[in-house]
Amino acid sequence: MRKKKIAVLVSGGGTNLQKIIDAAESGAIKNGEIAVVVSTSKKAYALERAKKHGIPAEVIARSEYKTDEECDERLLSILKEHNIDLVVLAGYLRIITPRVIGLYENRMINVHPSLIPSFCGDGFYGLKVHEAALAYGVKVTGATVHFVNEVTDGGAVILQKAVEVKEGDTPETLQRRVMEEAEWILLPRAVDLFCSGRIKTEGRRITITEEEG
Repeated sequence: MRKKKIAVLVSGGGTNLQKIIDAAESGAIKNGEIAVVVSTSKKAYALERAKKHGIPAEVIARSEYKTDEECDERLLSILKEHNIDLVVLAGYLRIITPRVIGLYENRMINVHPSLIPSFCGDGFYGLKVHEAALAYGVKVTGATVHFVNEVTDGGAVILQKAVEVKEGDTPETLQRRVMEEAEWILLPRAVDLFCSGRIKTEGRRITITEEEG
């Protein structure tokens, strides 16, 4: 069985990308390999991470295209060129058009820094998620890995992990702890589950099957 080809889409520092790279190199992702990294910015440090590990990288800067559709035509050509099986959104700060989502239905995943359906959807990204959680006064937050559909953060949930909100937390400290205790754990695991064929979908219901052997 050939390894599943993974594309990781990024916009910034690439800490989640690094965790996927580490998991692939350590064998924690058993049947997948990162074939390409795609960034929305030439300045994203994630590109340096890809370079250090010999992973091909591409930049699709919105300013260089007339429309979102043209951006996504370029994205589709990259995904096709690398025979991509799984698209991972790892801090990718651009909305993907329905055409791409449709072509990669149940083959595109995203990590969101809250327990969906709380603090998600349009306008909830980055520190804004944690600001909203603290403003609401929740005692527990966390992260979610889900399939991507045409509704922002609206796809079927694959994995979730809770993180305690502590007294004196700021959006920055909470963001860091959610990454360390949830995002960095869940995303590589979800990638491994997909590449191992262990995610079964039935509508919005996701079943994780037992590992063979």
